[in-house]
Amino acid sequence: MSAPQDTPQDGAGQAPRVGAEVRRRRRAQDTTLAALAGATGLSAPFLSQVENDRARPSMRSLQRIADALGTTAVQLLAASDGTRTVDVVRADSASVPEDGDRGRVRPLVRGRQQLHALEFTGRHDWQREFRHPHDELMYVIEGAVEAEADGDRHQLGPGDTLYCSGGVTHRWRSLVPESRVLLVGVADDFRG
Repeated sequence: MSAPQDTPQDGAGQAPRVGAEVRRRRRAQDTTLAALAGATGLSAPFLSQVENDRARPSMRSLQRIADALGTTAVQLLAASDGTRTVDVVRADSASVPEDGDRGRVRPLVRGRQQLHALEFTGRHDWQREFRHPHDELMYVIEGAVEAEADGDRHQLGPGDTLYCSGGVTHRWRSLVPESRVLLVGVADDFRG
């Protein structure tokens, strides 16, 4: 069964452009668009549009692409911007749809940095489990979430945090549509 496709974006929207990095990694692995499509469940024409920055994938699709290329969505997003020593990310900065219209993800730290931070707004489901070599902190700004870490489930509300050290398997979901969550972690190795 094919995954739902994200819609092409027109014009020069402000959402991060990941196309060049997706193409670079795909070519470095000597992988065709057809093979990447098979590995991700996304169509080859859609992936071509992503590589040419004529379509912007949702976070869920970006994670599928990253998994198939042996990287992370955070690394693909970071590669779209250079390293900055000082950067201001405004409250109205562009976000990426997480999966359709249910939720959005906004990078709060741009470029290839030693720290990554993402703001999730709206719905977030148990799409998959994560396990990174780096530590991560979740802070609930508003709403309510259920998090599972190392096999234990935790209900979190506004002001609550969940810390996971590197190597801990974890996942989370929002319990109310208006949830806002901040995830902060030590960045992956950006040399790959």
